[in-house]
Amino acid sequence: MSQRSTPPFRADHVGSLLRPAELHQAREKAAKGLISSGELREIEDDAIRGVVEMQRKAGLRSATDGEFRRASWHMDFIYQLGGVSKSDERLHVKFHNAAGDLEFSPPGLQVDGKVNLNKTIFGDDFAYLRSIVDSGVTPKLTIPSPSMVYYRGGRAAVDETVYPDLEDFFTDLSAAYANQIKGMGALGCTYLQLDDTSLAYLNDPNQREMVARMGGDPETLHLRNIKTMNAAIAAKPEGMAITTHLCRGNFRSSWAAEGSYDFVAEALFNELDVNGFFLEFDDERSGGFEPLRFVPKDKYVVLGLVTTKTGELESMDMLERRIEQASKYVDIEQLCLSPQCGFSSTEEGNDLTEEEQRRKLERIVETAAKVWG
Repeated sequence: MSQRSTPPFRADHVGSLLRPAELHQAREKAAKGLISSGELREIEDDAIRGVVEMQRKAGLRSATDGEFRRASWHMDFIYQLGGVSKSDERLHVKFHNAAGDLEFSPPGLQVDGKVNLNKTIFGDDFAYLRSIVDSGVTPKLTIPSPSMVYYRGGRAAVDETVYPDLEDFFTDLSAAYANQIKGMGALGCTYLQLDDTSLAYLNDPNQREMVARMGGDPETLHLRNIKTMNAAIAAKPEGMAITTHLCRGNFRSSWAAEGSYDFVAEALFNELDVNGFFLEFDDERSGGFEPLRFVPKDKYVVLGLVTTKTGELESMDMLERRIEQASKYVDIEQLCLSPQCGFSSTEEGNDLTEEEQRRKLERIVETAAKVWG
């Protein structure tokens, strides 16, 4: 067995990281008009330099900017697509944890024009990240998948006067993403991750019921999502690795859906044209490893065995046992290790400390070194 020199790496992580206190404070000051956007960006630059160094010291082969310039892992991107605007209505997503329920209520979105790409979104952010990583560390960009533009709102979020035929909407959406990916390639991006919670949510019967209530077809929506993403990445630049990350919700240490990967597994693993899958497997909500039997020989699975929802550190023995269990269904040479999700999908972050976050990343690196050499 061996380490990998191209993404995904044996020891990897999803993308978002806990924001340091000084960054929270700077955002509050910027919101109140006490500092300028330029001053805020300088503080973000400093914080990103620090978190990139943390990832390097932890032994990771890839580095993200922690999504430090975003309030949300997906909406900050989606609102920058041409033809998409914030809605007056708010989304209402119920999350769950051991203490009870809480609601995430961001502004919704409305597709009120032809979807297009006016600029490479997060291009300047990636250029800065690339400029500060050490040689031997691959800068990674995370963006929401095309599915996230329409999963929550369904047909009602797409103006029928603009798109009387939804197929035209999907075509334009894929084309906008294709231009985004082309632009990232021009900036030297060789590791791009498309985050798609919908493909995990659809394993939950409650989520499929929600899709039906919105007028969608819950039995085939995952196939539509796969088709749209494949069209977006069909012309990806040579040398760019593209992965996707699936989870069942991640907001302030809470989750939104549950269910094994059985419902989407066969189509997901065999039809989605990505290099690897980051999959959540940190507790019983994700089911067993059996769906991994559908993974073809040319794709990789990054096992999300380390939870980001609590600070308790997983033992290396437990992680090794779980990797061994997964290897009964897919060759261990096709496996990697990561947290099950980001540590801070929204700027609030999960309920653990930066020190606990660092120790979890180090545990992933040391476990990967023991398993794969």
